Amino acid sequence: MRTTWKANFEESKQHYLDWWNGKGIVLSMWEHLFKDGDPWEDVVRPALHRDMNQFWFDPEWRSDYLHYTMSRNSYKADILPVANTQLGPGSLASILGSELEGREDTIWIHQAPGFEEKIIFDEGNRWWKLHKELLKAVKKKANGRYMVGCPDLMEGLDVLSSLKGPDNVLVDLIMEPMRTIEQLTEINRVYFDVFDQIYDIINEEGEMATCYFSLWAPGKVAKLQVDISIMISEEDFRMFCLPFLKEQTEKIDYTLYHLDGVDAIRHLDSLLELKNLNALQWTPGYGQPQGGDPRWYDLYEKVLAAGKSVMINWVTLDELEPLIDHVGNQGLHINVDFKTEKEIDQALKIVDRYR
Repeated sequence: MRTTWKANFEESKQHYLDWWNGKGIVLSMWEHLFKDGDPWEDVVRPALHRDMNQFWFDPEWRSDYLHYTMSRNSYKADILPVANTQLGPGSLASILGSELEGREDTIWIHQAPGFEEKIIFDEGNRWWKLHKELLKAVKKKANGRYMVGCPDLMEGLDVLSSLKGPDNVLVDLIMEPMRTIEQLTEINRVYFDVFDQIYDIINEEGEMATCYFSLWAPGKVAKLQVDISIMISEEDFRMFCLPFLKEQTEKIDYTLYHLDGVDAIRHLDSLLELKNLNALQWTPGYGQPQGGDPRWYDLYEKVLAAGKSVMINWVTLDELEPLIDHVGNQGLHINVDFKTEKEIDQALKIVDRYR
């Protein structure tokens, strides 16, 4: 990279590289908070967005807005200097025909109108064009001072659910299993095409990062998931999910699986069989204690014992030391719920003792 706004980026890169290999501790957070004192650069704040369409879908306005916020973010500890270019959770579906709707807190992805059971990647799709225009605009503004994150594309059954609705997908697992497998095979093919084109835009000397889950790697890196898995059996997970996840772990250099919800834990054994999966992130789900709670220690130990690293989210400062004491100091990516830079400094003092 050129002159980055993260002073300790090389040190953090080593922490990430160690973590991918089951060693050491990464200390980061979900998204960012503003730094104390002067910004990294005096960037003019853009005019207020006219509406949510401009906020999410205007590449020039959004790249200006991201440039402004990135100039004021803290990158202490292992917090990554990565601009969040996501266009909704699972935006690969929009590239395949779904519609996007910008709202205050997120982007909603609506079922593809008139979906005819065919997975078609049209290079002229307006949402695909927007993906590329946004990434290029942010890359130009960044000019090496921060990285451009890979959007949250998602894959597999989650994308198919966005295209034709989860109820229809679940019925088809029973009524049309072979057609579903054909569709999932085609979705994976498109995924790799889209992913590689995005990588060519955003990589910095071969390195890349993702928008969510604080991921950086010296090569291609992706977050994988099947959130609809909470509604299917272990047998169906092995049939309709595992083969396509396996292909991703084999073709992408570094992969992390996002395990979401207590009802998804039944698929953990299957996931740990993926030889090339590097890490697993645990999200307990709505109404559950978050990642630093002791009730999840056994889950983390099981993942670590299988030779995978773990990512633990929404840990509080008071949970940090007991967590490391219990599960060890190797292969941990801990995202603390920081509110201030002072809290980052406090957490660093704790983690440095274990390093």
